[in-house]
Parts: sequence; C-alpha cells; structure tokens
Amino acid sequence: MQSPLRHGKAAIGTTLAGGALAALSQAPERASRLLRHRYPTVAVTGMTGVGKTRLADRLSRRASAEGGHDVGSAVMERRTRRAARLRGYRFRVVPGENAATRLGALDEVFHDEPVDGVLHVVANGHATPRRTGGTSGAGVATREEQLAAELEDWSITAHRIASMAVRRERPTWLVVAVTKADLFADDVDAAVHYYSPGSGSPFGDKLDELRALAGGAKLSIDVLPVCAQGGGRKSAMPDKACADLLGRLELRLAQLSGHV
Repeated sequence: MQSPLRHGKAAIGTTLAGGALAALSQAPERASRLLRHRYPTVAVTGMTGVGKTRLADRLSRRASAEGGHDVGSAVMERRTRRAARLRGYRFRVVPGENAATRLGALDEVFHDEPVDGVLHVVANGHATPRRTGGTSGAGVATREEQLAAELEDWSITAHRIASMAVRRERPTWLVVAVTKADLFADDVDAAVHYYSPGSGSPFGDKLDELRALAGGAKLSIDVLPVCAQGGGRKSAMPDKACADLLGRLELRLAQLSGHV
C-alpha cells in the first residue's frame, strides 16, 4: 500500500506536470497574440495600377524597383516593417487583377487569417492603365473609366471586409489611401472628400453601406492623401510635401495599431 506522503508527492508531481503541459500548449497561442500585437497584419487592397506595391515599399522602408515593369502582380506580395521597440507591420499586398490568385488572396486575408486592418489604395482616377494582353505600349483609359473600375473593385473588397467585421470581436480599421496626390495637388481636398463617408459621392455611398453592414461603432474609417514621390521645390507637390503626407499616414497606422 502506498504511503500518504508518497501519494501526496505523486499528486503534486502530476499537478505540476499537467500545469507544465498546459503552459506549453498555450505558448504558441500567446506567442501568436504577442506577434499580432507588436506586428499587426495589414491587407493592402485596390485595383491594378493604383500603386499598392510602391506604397507598401515606402511604408516598409523597402526600395522599389525602378522603371520598365508591367503594371500589376499576379501573386500576393508580403512586406514587413520593423520599427523601434520591436514593433512594426506585416503587409499583405493583394493582387489587383480579377484572377483566381486575387480571389485566393482575398480569402486568405479576410477569412483564413483575418488581418488587423485594411489599407485600401485608390488614385482619384489616375491609376496607371494596364495594357491589353498581346499588345505593346502603354495602356489607355479615361479618368472616368478608371473611377468606375475603382468603384467596381471596391465593391468586391467591401463585401469581404463586411463579412470579416461581423465575425470578429475586435474592431477593424480601414484607411483609404488616396495615392498619386502629386497628380492633383490643387484638388487634394476635393479628392479626399470624394472618398469619404457621408460625402454623397458614389464611393462615399458605398462606404456608408459598409459601415451599416459592419456596424459603424466597430469600423474605423480614415481617408488620407499620399504620394510616392514629389517634384522640386517649385512644383505643386515637392518631395517634402509628399514626405509629410506619408508621415501622416504612418502616424495614423501607428495610432490604429496601438503603437503610440
């Protein structure tokens, strides 16, 4: 017959072992939560030609490839921004082309591994047109056609965001980045208004619909202008002005992610 002392030691040993196993089983989950807190994932969405990859490169401090490349990417691209105090972002740049790879990327960022926030990129109708397959030279499209294409692209993305937002406990944030501001430097305020909720514009109406579906209190929406590169001091949008716009966007991302 086992003595009470020995039995007590065995019970304590079993309890300690069980606690250690429980701690080990929870370790990956805790590590995942810590990683997500310090390096939230951000989906970078938008139609082809608006400059998603260029913007993600700027935000992640990565040098962009120069010149001569076709518009658009067929696969999801990943960028990581590592900042001070072990904080940063994990960007997921979703392809803009309406292809199977794009739908798969949308499923990944909004369903399989839901992101913490969305950076949706638009260009006020100034997206670089994609040339038709089998042809050479630059693509051609009017500004009105590009605005219509942006709206159609946003409808697809907004549906995914609404589906994600109603499933998740924590709020989801959305930043609409109006890129290529250097091309409409005198009309930046009007462009921001066009893409804002409550503006009465076609895009604004769709944002209002999204907030109604997702729950206005759960979805934070910001609209900020940005440009990848400005001109000289005497230009309508010099480099310093572009850097200031990028800094405002970075600050807002930091605030939304709890980094500041």
